[in-house]
Amino acid sequence: MEIKKSSHADIDEIFRLYKCAQDFQKSIKKVVVWPDFERKLVDQEISEGRQYKVSIDENIAAVFAITFSDEEIWQEKNRDKAVYIHRIATNPEFRGQNFVKVITDWARDFAKANDIDFVRLDTLDRNEGLIKVYTSAGFDFLGMFEVRDAHKLPEHYQRGLKAALFEIKI
Repeated sequence: MEIKKSSHADIDEIFRLYKCAQDFQKSIKKVVVWPDFERKLVDQEISEGRQYKVSIDENIAAVFAITFSDEEIWQEKNRDKAVYIHRIATNPEFRGQNFVKVITDWARDFAKANDIDFVRLDTLDRNEGLIKVYTSAGFDFLGMFEVRDAHKLPEHYQRGLKAALFEIKI
């Protein structure tokens, strides 16, 4: 298993995994379903080296994106030196292998190597399942917070829901 930057050749598989994640979200009651993300967004993340893949034997098992600023969600805490993880999507053929923990361990190492103080992520609404997954991966659950300037964020943040925030102090 290895984690490396995604390439433009991976973009169709990334979007297939996003669709798989949406289908999975739809199958769970009371869970926010991701919107269709713009290809331009993912293309830019790849160009900037912020879109990653977890590979097993040449197969993409999971994908995720990172950013270093997330002001609308993290507000004043955005001033901290942090890496923010977004859009973890798992290939259904590899589900059950605890990729959130694998990605979390990678993010801790990345933060240490880059003099970053926090690893952070969020989910919308009180998604008890994800709260448990994220806390078992080592994140502290900080609580539920209003999203400011949601109109600047992807569509699913614009539904007036609170964000559940999580962080690991490095």
